[in-house]
This record gives sequence, structure tokens and C-alpha cells, in this order.
Amino acid sequence: MLLAITHLPSPKLQECELTFLESETIDIEKAKEQHKNYCSMLERCGAKVIVLDENLACPDSVFVEDPIIVFDEVAVLTSMGVESRRAESTSMGKIFSAYRDIERISLPAKIEGGDVLKVGKKIFVGESSRTNVEGIQALAAIIKPFGCMVIPVKVTGCLHLKTGVTALDDQTILINANWVDADAFEGFSKVEVPDDEPFGANILKIGDIVCMNEAFPKTMMLVKSLGYKVDSVNISEFVKAEAGLTCMSVPFTCKA
Repeated sequence: MLLAITHLPSPKLQECELTFLESETIDIEKAKEQHKNYCSMLERCGAKVIVLDENLACPDSVFVEDPIIVFDEVAVLTSMGVESRRAESTSMGKIFSAYRDIERISLPAKIEGGDVLKVGKKIFVGESSRTNVEGIQALAAIIKPFGCMVIPVKVTGCLHLKTGVTALDDQTILINANWVDADAFEGFSKVEVPDDEPFGANILKIGDIVCMNEAFPKTMMLVKSLGYKVDSVNISEFVKAEAGLTCMSVPFTCKA
């Protein structure tokens, strides 16, 4: 069974952490509606959606991807790159303990799930403003026994690795090479996003469907032209919080 863990938007979303964007007014009611539509998209792709509300006091709690990284064998609680988000981890650990053994990464190692791109057993981890070398090494030590190979990737100009690159399949990546080191993806076919849609590289693959942000029509046309099935949603209010599609859910398989 494919599950997707999500979290309701916090009423404090306006107070979210920003690194590369200037603050804009977020319409929280519109954000709630967009979140419902996002969950509906996940359901159309075959996922059973679970919506949490444990961390409503945390402004960034809707971005459930960052506090935990889920593998087939284990779930890893992260040591978030900013202090304001670290309170999110406790409840995430309790929730995922029903599905996986839990491992933890502790400070001074820093890592966030948005910097972790899983492509089969190759685990690309961004060295970014939120994830440091110690965090990358700590994750590598946890998952090495499961046959996973961690590949560090330099990230510049964007918040997380998956802001600038995600996988269309196990051989193909969608990338903004101005923000992430494309050389780290040796052997992959690389599809470059249009220059005027730099944030278009963040897609969410659910089964055989590529979920995309409606704000990037040229990137959507490009992906469709390559033969991929595409679904889309408007997440404009979450984009103001420096988010992409992957940030808002943790899809994983579990025994029915």
C-alpha cells in the first residue's frame, strides 16, 4: 500500500523561515484550499493520504518532507538546519514508528529531507544552507548497511537539493544546473528546465505519474513531450514560503 503523510498548514505559515525569497503575504485560507487540492492529487495517483495536525504551532510544519527521511528499511529523523523547525521531529518520530524502525541524526550534524533525493540505491544529498557535511556523513553511516550509496551534491542559489533537481525515473533527472552540481549525476540523462522557469525542476513522482506545479507550464509541456503522464496542482501560497511539491508529503510503501 502506498501511503502519503501530509500536514495541515499552520495558521502561523506567514512566519515561515525564508532563505532566498523575500516575505510576501500568504493567504492562509487559500493555502488550506490548495492543500486539499494537493491531497486530492496524491489520491488520484493512488496514494492513501494521511493528514496530520500535530504541529500547527510550528509555522513550517506543512513541509513534512524535512523532519524525516523514509527508506524501505528505516526512517531517519533529521536534525533540522534551522532551530525553529526542530520541534516538529518529536511527533514525526511517533507517527513513523508505526511503520519503520527509527534512527536519529543529532547536532552538530544538520540535514533536512528536502536535500535528499533517492534514486534507487543512489542517495543524492545536497550540501546546502540547511544540510552540512556532518549531516551527509551521518545519513551515510545509517543507510550504508542497506546497500545505499550516498553521493554529496553542492547546492547554490536555492534552499534544498530538490528545489533544483528531482528524478523523472531511475535514469532521468529534471534539473536546474545553475543551482545544483550536474556533474554529480554522472550517467543520468539530464533534462534542463527552461531558463524562465528556474523552480520548475521540483516534481513529485507517484507511481507512473509526474506531479507538477501549474505555475510552470513550459516545464510541464517539456515533461509531457517526453512521454510522461502528468498531473498538476496550484500551490502558489506555499511557493511564497519557499516550497515545492515534494516538501508537502512523505510518500512511502507499507504492508496493508
